[in-house]
Amino acid sequence: MLQLLAIDGPFDPNHRLQTSWALPPLLFGLVRLLFSVYIFQYLFYRIAYSAVTDGGLLAGQSFSYFTNITYWSLGFYFAFAGFHTVIYALRGTAPLQRWPKALQFMHALFYSSITTFSFLVTIVYWGILADTDYPFLTTVSGYSNVSGHLLNSVFAFFEVAIARTERPPWIHLPLLVLFLAGYLAVAYITYATQGFYTYAFLNPATGNGKVTAYCFGIVAAICIVFAVVWLLIWARLVVTEKYLGAKGKFSSRDRGRGGDGKGAAEVSKV
Repeated sequence: MLQLLAIDGPFDPNHRLQTSWALPPLLFGLVRLLFSVYIFQYLFYRIAYSAVTDGGLLAGQSFSYFTNITYWSLGFYFAFAGFHTVIYALRGTAPLQRWPKALQFMHALFYSSITTFSFLVTIVYWGILADTDYPFLTTVSGYSNVSGHLLNSVFAFFEVAIARTERPPWIHLPLLVLFLAGYLAVAYITYATQGFYTYAFLNPATGNGKVTAYCFGIVAAICIVFAVVWLLIWARLVVTEKYLGAKGKFSSRDRGRGGDGKGAAEVSKV
């Protein structure tokens, strides 16, 4: 079972989750924390703006939207990943190595989710919803849509391109599809309890066939996005490690790696 989940043996022994091929660990960790700060200031701004303009109505409805759920997840990912990276930079070890196997698996799955759902949100919004949403009608809506529907993918691409993470195991894909199915339940519970559809394409009044087509289309999209991310990470590993010889920048306190100036070429299972 552990082998199926890709967590048999030591977890991330080469500190791929805390290191970059381009940035030293401390700077890498600080950049991750900076992204987290930006994401949370945006989210709290939205809450404050809603409190002033509509008495908190939109803030109360925000967790019914997949965009907001994934953006909160992105903020927490960068907060934890940044903290772990800074600790690794200062001590040469990472808290993840001491976590139970179940939590290690969930962290690896967390990485897969933020590097796929972020792109899915951007694709669905600009491909389906933007035409009727008037994304740049006001300064506030422009700021909101750039932050939530464009920068989310920029942040996710940073993790794909700059971190030393390995390709996500394929076992993560069906779990990501299950997450989407769980969100579908949230969307219809929202309608049953609050009387509105979070996304118009989920409204059966448009036709059950259309709703079904959109749902299967989004499932197909997440499969394609996952495969593309897998290939991008593979390409990054080949270019940086095989052709550029950039095995990674390690902590000076990481004995056997940063401590003696040597890179490490092992591939971890994350």
